[in-house]
Amino acid sequence: MPSASPNMRLLLAFSMTIALCTSASAEVVATKSYSYFDIRGRTADELDQQLSTRGPTANGSSARHPGATKIRFGGEATYIQHDGRCKVGSAKVTVHTQIILPRWRNRKGATKDLSMIWDALSSDIKRHEERHAEIARTQARAMERGILSLPAQRNCEAMQELVSEESTRGIDEHDRLQARFDKVEAVNFQNRMMRLLNNRLKSSGGKN
Repeated sequence: MPSASPNMRLLLAFSMTIALCTSASAEVVATKSYSYFDIRGRTADELDQQLSTRGPTANGSSARHPGATKIRFGGEATYIQHDGRCKVGSAKVTVHTQIILPRWRNRKGATKDLSMIWDALSSDIKRHEERHAEIARTQARAMERGILSLPAQRNCEAMQELVSEESTRGIDEHDRLQARFDKVEAVNFQNRMMRLLNNRLKSSGGKN
């Protein structure tokens, strides 16, 4: 079975708008959706082949993965002009995650062993992609805090430029965190799957 450590496609659309306001505030808006791709198979090799040929692509690559998480950041900020200085008045960071998962269409009639393998694998794929979404939400909050803590500038044009630089740093850090997570997951995949299978064997009354 393939590793449940697919790359993530990141869609970035972070823009800032200027307006005058009188109080500082922040808001992270996080949304999440799910979509599925169908696979069919009667053996582990057939399921493996289906995941390898029907799974989603990521980052412009033609390689297929057993699952993926598409992430889109956005946002806006307003500014306060006071005593010849400009600072951030409010910031709203948005992050939308779309988790793409496999769905085994002809599971009915499959052997108990194959069903157990699939349950372990599919649950690990979902856990992996949910963690990608969680990393994105956490980083959105960090970006929000970073933007609100920026020092006041001589004018709002300079302030807007500083906000843009901070958002870029936040996105770069997000990419780094996601890549590190995928690297760790890839190294631990085999051991993780064995633990999952052993746990399912125990819960079903089987023997190791």
